[in-house]
Amino acid sequence: MTPELTYLAYSIALFFVIVLIQGYAGIANNGPMVMANARDDLKPPTKFQARMKRLTDNYRENLWFFAPLVLIADAAGITNSWTVLGVQVFLYARIAHAIWYAFALPYVRPLFWFAGVVGCGMLFLALFGVLA
Repeated sequence: MTPELTYLAYSIALFFVIVLIQGYAGIANNGPMVMANARDDLKPPTKFQARMKRLTDNYRENLWFFAPLVLIADAAGITNSWTVLGVQVFLYARIAHAIWYAFALPYVRPLFWFAGVVGCGMLFLALFGVLA
């Protein structure tokens, strides 16, 4: 497996962890029986639960850009130091973004989000030979 696909797998694993934490937040707020049923009468979300929902949504939106770029690069046989750096920047930025978001740490979180976008941009530019 290429380094790019490995980092895509790590990124999916991170997403899975974030979804599990979001699920735990819902169970902690509403109880396991409520969450195991139709969830028609949920309590208002706690701040943490709402934050984890936003984090999950944000990660999913960014994954829609990242995953296809990695798969296109793999299908086209494009791999170089820029594609590897791009996937590394994306993953590490998303880890930092998730930590900052989960703990409601101020100000720096958008920079980590932007770093993830830069990682995707590096992949995109490598696909078209701009970064070779």
